[in-house]
Amino acid sequence: MHRFFVPPHWIEGDAVTLSGAVVHQIRDVLRLGPGDSIIVLDDSGWEYAARLLTVKREEASGLIESKLLAHTEPRAKLTLYQSLLKGQSFEWVLQKGTELGIVEFVPVVSERCVIANVDDVSRTRLERWQKIIVEAAELSHRGRLPRLQSPLLFPQACERARNADLAVIPWEGEKTRALRSMLVDWDGATPKVQGKAAVIRRPFSISIFVGPEGGYATREVDQALHYGVAPVSLGPRILRAESAALVAATIALYQLGDL
Repeated sequence: MHRFFVPPHWIEGDAVTLSGAVVHQIRDVLRLGPGDSIIVLDDSGWEYAARLLTVKREEASGLIESKLLAHTEPRAKLTLYQSLLKGQSFEWVLQKGTELGIVEFVPVVSERCVIANVDDVSRTRLERWQKIIVEAAELSHRGRLPRLQSPLLFPQACERARNADLAVIPWEGEKTRALRSMLVDWDGATPKVQGKAAVIRRPFSISIFVGPEGGYATREVDQALHYGVAPVSLGPRILRAESAALVAATIALYQLGDL
């Protein structure tokens, strides 16, 4: 069934009222009508299966027939601090990162970005990015929408990321510490207590920094380390910025059992 994220107030009891772009998608693009079933999501983690009752030009209505908790959200809360990229590369990262299971995106202005100031990111661009996230979340059966934060300068992003359980910055200059080993070794395992098996602790929130085309300057990595953001390696090969973002996210989610 087709899925649509909607404002929570559109759902009242066992009724859902749809309007705007969602109606256009249902009526004119998908050619759905009364009797067809859809799933609506209120971004709370719940899925509502609804049967369409009316489909008009400006509004559609439906009857909620069941409500289920979505089981597609990762347990680990992965935030991607992605430096702004040229062309459509940043949008591609948003789309594929949403499909993978990233829960938050923070656009970052770092030294080698083509944009030098956070104020240069227009409201129109932010709205387009949000639309890309919504469409990718619906397509990949996400139960909640990843959050898109306002752009930050690199030092501000480092300050914000220090609140995570683990913060890392993939960097080609790091030769010894791999992201996977960092996740495996994080806080180790608690010792056995009264014959019980050891319990492996895993980081709940993870911040991953990925640089722009050309990567990070050495002084930026040093600055990140000052804030507790650890440099890690993604392997011996040099990756494009957009590839590095998805490789790092995949490693983290796989290692934590979310892929």
